[in-house]
Amino acid sequence: MTQPVLLGASRSIIDGSAEWPIHGLRHRAEGQTSGWYVWSGELSDADDFFQPWHHEHFLEQWPELAHLLDLPPGSRFLVAPGHEDHWEDPALLDV
Repeated sequence: MTQPVLLGASRSIIDGSAEWPIHGLRHRAEGQTSGWYVWSGELSDADDFFQPWHHEHFLEQWPELAHLLDLPPGSRFLVAPGHEDHWEDPALLDV
C-alpha cells in the first residue's frame, strides 16, 4: 500500500509567511491524504483555506515540525518559539 503523501495546509504555511503559533490536527488518513491539516493564524471554514500540499514540501519548508507528523490520527499540536504542545482529541476520529 502506498503511503499517504498529501496534507492540508493554509496558504501562509505553504508560502512561508506563517506567524507563530503553528497549529495542526490529524484526522484518519484517506486515499492519498495523511489526515493532517496545518495552519497559522485564525482557522477559517472557507472552502479554499486548506490547500493540498505534499509532505516532502512541508518538511522542506518546516523541518522543525517533522517529528510532529509522526503523531497518530486523533492528535493536535500547537508550536511557537520555546513552546510545543501536543495532545489527543478523539473527536477528530469521528469526522
